[in-house]
Amino acid sequence: MRAPRAGMRMKVAVILPAAGLGTRMGRASAEKTGTSRKQFMLLDGSPILLHTVRKFAASSRVDEIVVAVRSEDLDWATDLLRREVRGKDVRVVEGGNSRQQSVENALRTLDPATTLVAVHDAVRPFIDLETIDKVIDEAAETGAAIVGIAPVDTVKQVTRAQTNRAKIRATLPREKLVLAQTPQVFRYDLLVRAFAAAQNDGFTGTDESSLVERLDQVEVSVVLGSDRNIKITKPSDMDLARLFLEEETAPREL
Repeated sequence: MRAPRAGMRMKVAVILPAAGLGTRMGRASAEKTGTSRKQFMLLDGSPILLHTVRKFAASSRVDEIVVAVRSEDLDWATDLLRREVRGKDVRVVEGGNSRQQSVENALRTLDPATTLVAVHDAVRPFIDLETIDKVIDEAAETGAAIVGIAPVDTVKQVTRAQTNRAKIRATLPREKLVLAQTPQVFRYDLLVRAFAAAQNDGFTGTDESSLVERLDQVEVSVVLGSDRNIKITKPSDMDLARLFLEEETAPREL
């Protein structure tokens, strides 16, 4: 895979899939009346989705942000982002019934002249600009890169019997493991090819990297992330999110 030529201007697009139902979060107060989906839950008065969009809007490396939401949320999300985000091209598109469908829908709307596409979980609002820069740089060089962290706990491989009891079959060496995060950044043409192959084969992946990994002669690099880059998926995550946001917005001592 070739890196962009020296001096060549890269066009970087970010896709935020935000059409999930968030069933693990349960009922709670949300910005959009009648919803309890995690991407719309309020964090310091703003939906989690908006906090995430703001991170990429603040990056000078990002040219375009595309948010995929459910059809019933299109107008509301469009109005929210138009009011709250300035100085960056932010669009809203209709997502699908799965993450993979939502990302694919957004991918189809991108300019084919796009150089790199970053896909990021809408409910990871604590990604930092330094990590965004690093993973974009790595993908620009290699064609495919994700953010990940090393596991700190011992990882066991198990099988489950009909009684639902888990039985250990192996202890996996931590030095060979990584916990995948986002952003996951890929060359535009590579990601398009990966989605086309997945659709042709009827393959559903858990992230974009799992689609790209299926392609011949493609290796995905890993850029070290942070344990602060949490994915908010359950009510207890909100307590940690409030703490991280308080730390982010606290006045810095000179």
